[in-house]
Amino acid sequence: MTFVRFLALPLLTLALQLHAVTANDIPLAKAVECTPRAGLPNFYAKLGAGKEVNIGYLGGSITAQEGWRPKTLKMFQEAYPKAKISQINAAIGGTGSDLGVFRVKQDVLDHKPDLMFIEFAVNDGGAPPEQIYMCMEGIVRQTWKTLPDCDICFVYTLTEGLAKSMVGGEFQRSASAMEKIADHYGIPTIHMAMEVAKLAKEGKLIWKGDLPKTDEEKKALGDKIVFAKDGTHPYPETGHEFYLAAIKRSIPVVHAAGTKVGPHALGAPFIAGNYEQAKMVPITEATMSAGFTALDPKTDSIAKGFANRLPHLYRADKGGETLTFKFKGTRASIYDLVGPNCGQVIVTLDDQKPRTIARFDPYCTYHRLSALVIGSYLPDTVHTVKIEIHPDQPDKAKILAVNKNTIDNPKRYDGTAWYAGAIMLVGEMVK
Repeated sequence: MTFVRFLALPLLTLALQLHAVTANDIPLAKAVECTPRAGLPNFYAKLGAGKEVNIGYLGGSITAQEGWRPKTLKMFQEAYPKAKISQINAAIGGTGSDLGVFRVKQDVLDHKPDLMFIEFAVNDGGAPPEQIYMCMEGIVRQTWKTLPDCDICFVYTLTEGLAKSMVGGEFQRSASAMEKIADHYGIPTIHMAMEVAKLAKEGKLIWKGDLPKTDEEKKALGDKIVFAKDGTHPYPETGHEFYLAAIKRSIPVVHAAGTKVGPHALGAPFIAGNYEQAKMVPITEATMSAGFTALDPKTDSIAKGFANRLPHLYRADKGGETLTFKFKGTRASIYDLVGPNCGQVIVTLDDQKPRTIARFDPYCTYHRLSALVIGSYLPDTVHTVKIEIHPDQPDKAKILAVNKNTIDNPKRYDGTAWYAGAIMLVGEMVK
């Protein structure tokens, strides 16, 4: 699935008390395939005892693929046949740790994982290190506060666009930032694309292309390997096999390092203001105008398709419909959908100038999860939010043309709808 990242707002006010850096001056970590740190002792103790074990996979579209996730699940199941091993698939395409920190409770922790793999290095590729620190640490601290015996492993993936530093022997910036959090908490990390980068450096990797089908095509390819169709999402037969092989090489080292079984202690945070307090609040706690309608998953196909992520989904279609709420905290956004019939909204935060934000982009040939960012790095005071549906549609044909997409069915693309599913806060709602 092709994905697009939704970007956070520019930094409004930033008072990071530790490790403050600008977006570009973070030193890149030396590229190594595995750093075992404190290992995964609790996970392996349960496996060895033949107990029921749940593995959570929190990540983006690369994890959502039928690739390294099911391949590693099968690997563990075959290695420990006496244990009942199941997965919690919490991968959502086009999303990074800035959404993961808000949905980790609902999508992973509520299902009681014993191990959680976290894969956001690609979708966090354009995020500033400060944001990565706050989000990744927020995920870690929420997890160990709720489930102190749950082990965590960061895994890193790669795309053609992020490969330059890896080919040069250093992690990409996002993975380098994540290494800081892993160091602070003793979390093992595995970069699954070390061999991929090595082959790229040797000229033996084709980042983007079709897999050879005929003997003639295979012969023409020689010793080169086609990694992905689009340079991002690996083929299960090639790129994801490299990812699996990296896990297989690393897991014995990680296993040996995990000698201390027991709950993980939460010490001092790495960075003040991290998103440990991030939460998802039902959209019903906001005040919605009469034009908002609750969608029933039993009768509405869109609500049914997203019921596992957004159990309470509301839609409004006409310009002038409003959603308002107050909160005390430092960040707010709306967990929503973008899609063909969606339009644009006018967001007003406190006394700031209203901003018009489209809920339609070049990838909107289908509906998908997204996040409408209202404000980040805000003063920890009471804030007032008003979101109003804009009466006019954006120029959808022009927007789609960016990706060489076209309006195939005008009726399907006609509309100014907005779908709102939840409020995501670092803070508390205020009545």
